[in-house]
Amino acid sequence: MTDTPARLLTLLSLLQTPREWPGSELAERLGVSPRTIRRDIDRLRDLGYPVQATLGAVGGYRLVAGTAMPPLLLDDEEAVAIAVGLRAAAGHAVVGIEEASVRALGKLLQVLPSRLRHRVGTLNTATLPLPGDGPTVDPEDLTVLANAVANRERLRFAYRAYDGAETRRLVEPERLVSAGRRWYLVGYDLDRDDWRLFRVDRLSEPFATGARFTPRPLPAEDAAAFVASKLRRPSAAVEVVATVHAPARSVRARFKPNDSEIEPIDEHSCRLRSRADSLEYTAMRLLMLDCAFEVHEPPELRAHLRGLAERADRAAGTGRQAET
Repeated sequence: MTDTPARLLTLLSLLQTPREWPGSELAERLGVSPRTIRRDIDRLRDLGYPVQATLGAVGGYRLVAGTAMPPLLLDDEEAVAIAVGLRAAAGHAVVGIEEASVRALGKLLQVLPSRLRHRVGTLNTATLPLPGDGPTVDPEDLTVLANAVANRERLRFAYRAYDGAETRRLVEPERLVSAGRRWYLVGYDLDRDDWRLFRVDRLSEPFATGARFTPRPLPAEDAAAFVASKLRRPSAAVEVVATVHAPARSVRARFKPNDSEIEPIDEHSCRLRSRADSLEYTAMRLLMLDCAFEVHEPPELRAHLRGLAERADRAAGTGRQAET
């Protein structure tokens, strides 16, 4: 690439990705010598772009934070993806991002070429996000995690488990995965010497240690497949069999197909086979159906439901205790 201005813009675009670029790789990408890359880096620095150089086998060039944000260089696909993503972000599970998304979208649409504005408008017209009430995450925490993933830096953070237990973790982060209205961090837990899945809304005080690591082979096709395998809960503790006095189609709408089987008995009832992590959660799901049902298995669930009925009876003031 002999056109110096065009080469500088391409170089700047490459440096804006969150990684370090070895000089030899940049030279190969741009079709120039490593010496030309060094001169171009100096030109960018003269223009005010804070390009940092590091030495060593994994060293290279990277764009770091400066006194002002340089212009972002986006190709057509990136610009459309960002515009659509900003619109969708208003319904996502990141705290306080709605207003910032609207402001950023307005700025982006103002400078988009007409051909791209049409594509964004078409996509926005054809799609509608479904808002929800799920847990939210701090965008600053999400940024720390994303940077650590991109830079292959070990992470430390506090974590609150499902049972409320608080622990400190040291993790080699692999990927962030968004599933529904939840964010998950897939990483290798060094203290437990195993891969783990962390819900980001239960994570706090994350910081990158600066220690680099070599990626390990993930025990799945990719991070999304790893998350999906964990969320399916194949070794669930409770196996439930019940007759539900409601049409099968209405019961299917309340249970996930990956943990339940629902077979029609007739127009007004069905047989439910489901798997769950706890008696309490299973009882809640059945009661929320708001219809009659009989539990066949397990006997522990029947006993738990009887206990709930007795407590509800006493709370309503209609039990034996209230009569005495």
